[in-house]
Amino acid sequence: MLTRIDHIGIACFDLDQTVEFYSRTYGFEVFHSEVNEEQGVREAMLRINGTDDGGASYLQLLEPVREDSTVAKWLQRHGEGVHHIAFGTADVDAEADGIRDKGVRVLYDEPRRGSMDSRITFLHPKDCHGVLTELVTSAGQHTSHGEAGHGAGAEADH
Repeated sequence: MLTRIDHIGIACFDLDQTVEFYSRTYGFEVFHSEVNEEQGVREAMLRINGTDDGGASYLQLLEPVREDSTVAKWLQRHGEGVHHIAFGTADVDAEADGIRDKGVRVLYDEPRRGSMDSRITFLHPKDCHGVLTELVTSAGQHTSHGEAGHGAGAEADH
């Protein structure tokens, strides 16, 4: 079951400048930052609020660190802006399997590590009305597969 909007991913050319804008304009502060080499991005998670299930909502700002990353390719085609939406779930494996059974392409055979040690997968944007969609199990949430997982960059290129 999907429990919340976990985060909105926003692709940007300059992470520091974009963080400064969101801090100055809305008062959001960086909750977590990291470089995800596998995804080819440098990211900052800006916490928006907490939720009843112990999760939170974030803005995830994504700056490519390699020209061949999918975020870099997306920026070249679309420019800065909303890149994806991520929904939180207690069990990303089961949720992905259920959605796959409904005919939606899941981009990873097995969920991968996302930011803040989450477990993530993506759904193909062509099957989701043009929206790249991420499923996230935050770190600390136990799944039926005995693992834990919070959202990260995006492998799908639409």
